[in-house]
Amino acid sequence: MYCDFLEHATKYVKQAVQEDNAGNYSQAFTLYMNALEYLRTHLKYEKNPKIKEEITQKVIGYLKRAEEIRAILDTEGSGQKLHGDAEDATQSRTKSKGGEGRDKEDAEKEKLKAGLDSVILREKPNVRWSDVAGLESAKQALQEAVILPVKFPQFFTGKRRPWSAFLLYGPPGTGKSYLAKAVATEADSTFFSVSSSDLVSKWMGESEKLVSNLFQMARDSAPSIIFIDEIDSLCGQRGEGNENEASRRIKTELLVQMQGVGHDDKKILVLAATNMPYALDQAIRRRFDKRIYIPLPDLKARQHMFKVHLGDTPHNLNERDFEDLACKTNGFSGSDISVCVKDVLFEPVRKTRDAKFFKETSNGMWVPCEPTERGAVQTTLEEFDARGLASKILPPPIARADFDKVLAKQKPTVSKADLEVHERFTKEFGEEG
Repeated sequence: MYCDFLEHATKYVKQAVQEDNAGNYSQAFTLYMNALEYLRTHLKYEKNPKIKEEITQKVIGYLKRAEEIRAILDTEGSGQKLHGDAEDATQSRTKSKGGEGRDKEDAEKEKLKAGLDSVILREKPNVRWSDVAGLESAKQALQEAVILPVKFPQFFTGKRRPWSAFLLYGPPGTGKSYLAKAVATEADSTFFSVSSSDLVSKWMGESEKLVSNLFQMARDSAPSIIFIDEIDSLCGQRGEGNENEASRRIKTELLVQMQGVGHDDKKILVLAATNMPYALDQAIRRRFDKRIYIPLPDLKARQHMFKVHLGDTPHNLNERDFEDLACKTNGFSGSDISVCVKDVLFEPVRKTRDAKFFKETSNGMWVPCEPTERGAVQTTLEEFDARGLASKILPPPIARADFDKVLAKQKPTVSKADLEVHERFTKEFGEEG
């Protein structure tokens, strides 16, 4: 079966070389990309080490040539030199097109860049490292990749280079995107936050151009960080039934750009997040030199999360209460705890809405109370509003009983089966965060 992949690859390579020498670079690029897809698929099945090495070298060569062609298409007319027949063909093609062709291509590039302008994070999210509960290993690795190279470039000399690509994976709601927000806040870098919808176009060939332009914009704005959320939706396994030509081309272009052939990408970090690490194409997975598991929060992290989400909202919980809540929420994700606290925050509002008795405080405000309390007055929220005293009502502080009420009906959203999948992936390919 896998011999067919090699035959298809050989056919595409021959056609690519013909188009390349003829100066038809757009067609040549597409054909090289198709050939690379089949060659990589063949490598998955090839058992002979010698043949595997030969094909790997060919893949590297074709990948390099494809990147050169991409550079030609992006900067045609800038005087950039090629090799051999391709150089002559490029010069001839540039002369025939003249200024009109360059203007058209420049306009197209500007249009694509304008479409990507919205992915640049102009305002920092205001999430600090201290706001991220636990995940000390992940935070340390990201600081090594993002903070230290910018603030202390003298640390990275000789063979010492900062990490260039991080994959954050784990169950939904464990804080992968939240960690990315902390990176965006703490890093003195241009932050590009993209999703599949930003890079997928209905027009043939435009999606890979968007990927190429994204990386070029990142290089122009270096130091920069490209964050791709839910990368599995862009880079699923090749050869799956629902994969189409456009999807393959996006993945190939992403591989080319992450390879960084012909570019100085020392100041670019690619940060990606996924809930389904096994769904990632293995070639994409290998491009991430750090693959960090973001697990469910441990006891201390859950305790910290309850405090962070409550913030400065009035409450009467003590440290023992927070410890007890952390113990009762074993198996909860960060998102589950966030939802729990959000529900709890409304409990005082509900009490105030349903209250039949209120009492006046020393500062002239009214709070709901029990009918037996001293100074209790029988009235309702609607009556206060009718008398124009709505601004004089305050909800009571959050109590421990409010949490008990909400937790009695809330269940964790991550199953044991989900956790087993991520733990297995960590043993095979990742590391603990």
